[in-house]
Amino acid sequence: MQKTEGQGHYGDELILDLSGCNSAMFTRSSIREFLETLCDDILRMERHDLHFWDDEGVPPEEQQTDPRTKGTTAIQFILTSNVTIHTLDLLGAVYINVFSCDDFDPDKAAAFASEFFGAQEYRSTVVPRG
Repeated sequence: MQKTEGQGHYGDELILDLSGCNSAMFTRSSIREFLETLCDDILRMERHDLHFWDDEGVPPEEQQTDPRTKGTTAIQFILTSNVTIHTLDLLGAVYINVFSCDDFDPDKAAAFASEFFGAQEYRSTVVPRG
């Protein structure tokens, strides 16, 4: 793919993989608290709509049982783009993407997420966009 003439750095995407996490933190309430603190205090970005996808309200026989799909997914829209989080209950893993056209400190965001979810390990990658 070729770069469009005049197109510069648009923003950054932080791709964060956390493992060995405390799965007791994988509730809607905890995830909401994480997103509020991440956006308000760490990223300093204006939050908008928040949406959840999980087994809440789903009959037991229709709930997810596959370790790759059992968990909660949330997307927090922010004025400058979005934060997406996937928790995997049976694997104790969290996958987070932060994309923003506004500047943010990816190391600070990664350290906060790791501490919040009690991760034993994490891997972060920053992809410049634009």
